[in-house]
Amino acid sequence: MHINTENILLTGSVLLLISVIAGKTTHRLGVPTLIFFLIVGILAGSEGIGGIHFDDANVARFIGVTALNFILFSGGLDTHWETIKPVFWRGVALSTLGVFLTAASLGLFAWWVLGLSWLQGLLLGSIVSATDAAAVFSILRNRGIALKGWLRPVLELESGSNDPMAYFLTITLTSAIMGDHSNAGEFIIGFFKEFLLGGALGFLMGKGSVWVVNHIKLEAVGLYPVLVLGLAMFTYSVTHAIGGNGFLAIYLSAVIIGNSKMVHRRSLIRFYDGQAWIMQIVLFLTLGLLVFPSRIFPLIGIGLLMAAFLMFVARPLGVFISLAFFKSNVRSKLFVSWVGLRGGVPIVFATYPLIAGVPDAELIFNLVFFISISSVLLQGTTLAWVARLLHVSLPARARRKTGETDEDMRTNHEMTEVFIEATSPASNRQIVELGIPPGINILALQRDSIYITPVGSTKLQKGDKLYVIAQNKESLAQLERLLCKETIE
Repeated sequence: MHINTENILLTGSVLLLISVIAGKTTHRLGVPTLIFFLIVGILAGSEGIGGIHFDDANVARFIGVTALNFILFSGGLDTHWETIKPVFWRGVALSTLGVFLTAASLGLFAWWVLGLSWLQGLLLGSIVSATDAAAVFSILRNRGIALKGWLRPVLELESGSNDPMAYFLTITLTSAIMGDHSNAGEFIIGFFKEFLLGGALGFLMGKGSVWVVNHIKLEAVGLYPVLVLGLAMFTYSVTHAIGGNGFLAIYLSAVIIGNSKMVHRRSLIRFYDGQAWIMQIVLFLTLGLLVFPSRIFPLIGIGLLMAAFLMFVARPLGVFISLAFFKSNVRSKLFVSWVGLRGGVPIVFATYPLIAGVPDAELIFNLVFFISISSVLLQGTTLAWVARLLHVSLPARARRKTGETDEDMRTNHEMTEVFIEATSPASNRQIVELGIPPGINILALQRDSIYITPVGSTKLQKGDKLYVIAQNKESLAQLERLLCKETIE
């Protein structure tokens, strides 16, 4: 079946519904949901029961890059700076040095085993060197795996920030194979140019986006997600256009936005979480459609060998060397090594050599697909078991104490009513400008006899009554000191 304007909505909606239902069903079996989005795509493809013919790598790359932007942006919005700050340099080491070492070791192994040129081998290693943000976020956050100490923030930071390094290596090696004779000096200059521009523009656009959203005062609340989407895509595209790393820029800008006082911040985070799920489904469905199983089956033997080397040698090598500069025990390093989940991102990156016409690009693409599937199936399904085996997971009681579930939000809270007096510094100011403590949630605002659901842009007035819930007495005390008001409990 060929997709056209008459059936694209019907076909797309059916595939989306099947993916969601399959994900709901298989989640209970402990199998990562994302793998079934791929399977649905394969079954709907040219060699599946759906018979949808799709083999356009250019379209797949466009969809993949767009989806990856949404996924990185959503992940950045939900990344708490206070959580990742203590482990920031560990995450940076893993996402740069760790990615490089993983790519180099797997690339040399591929050169030796597959008979590829050394540049082709390094290209294969580079494509699968980064962990997949969608896979890691999905499994760690949505399956509620609670981990000790610094493990969870490091893994999420690494998965959100290591795509730029893998992308840089992939593009550079693709260009080198196709005849770009840049020397080592130019390679190093290009590396620093991409990352410095990406970091600088990401920081500036993040700060600028917060200022714009807080001051533009749009009449329709529904336009704020559209505004933020435009700013996010502008961040990526402009950074990419001037030679910077767009993936780094959009992730960093999202981290800044998500950790700033901004109107409608919570609703924006929820909105983009939903958008990220849609884009994950679309991404994996598209990649599934692009794959021809008949070309994968002959590579099962060599694919298993490459996947095993990546999981048990290349990834641990990158992790142990990267974390050698920091205090961490062997069990933690082993677990970080096992959470080297590959997914849709390596498959998207594998389309670059396909489009460029790199020799043996189809072999590389099919191997990358097999390695990614193997990683999600084996590592994703055993993550909780390995965490218990290595004693890095938290018991149920500890999860409640550390806030790993919503249980803590339903108990141990303080509720109160807050009056805004004429002398209060909050009078005639927007909520977003007040610096409300993180543990405070304003449930409702009463103005005269009218009840209002407050948002960041709501301007408080003399005589307003706020209905507030606080996670603990300390947060409530901070709010009292901030507003200098009388509190009635």
